[in-house]
Amino acid sequence: MLPGNRVAIHKSLEQLETFEWPAPPADATGLVKAARSLHKRPIGSLNAQELGRLIGQDIGLPWLLPIALNILRETVADQRLTGFYDDDLLTAVLTRKSNVWRSYPQLAADLKEITPLLEDTSPYIHANIQEFLTETEA
Repeated sequence: MLPGNRVAIHKSLEQLETFEWPAPPADATGLVKAARSLHKRPIGSLNAQELGRLIGQDIGLPWLLPIALNILRETVADQRLTGFYDDDLLTAVLTRKSNVWRSYPQLAADLKEITPLLEDTSPYIHANIQEFLTETEA
């Protein structure tokens, strides 16, 4: 079972990983500072943009990928109605390395169920989907 499936969403990654990140240096990038701040927030309070930011940096994947996939699954119908879909979160999820998907085959299967439901994706997203499908078939 994945950690994300059995943990309360009121906990932060810091609590789940049982590791407190040190304060970033004064000259740290905005991404480093934001990631540390998000690492301290309850995972259930993170929005799609924040999840995408952390997932894109391979932070907290066992807990955040299941949440991200739920968001993607729930909002795929919105794309048909509004023509909008959160490409940033989708890209962050799709572009994880193949070893991530080998470690979490059920999440890969879940994502494979979501991608055919997407319509009118940009060429970049379409390429990411094809690469994900190719990597997870191997």
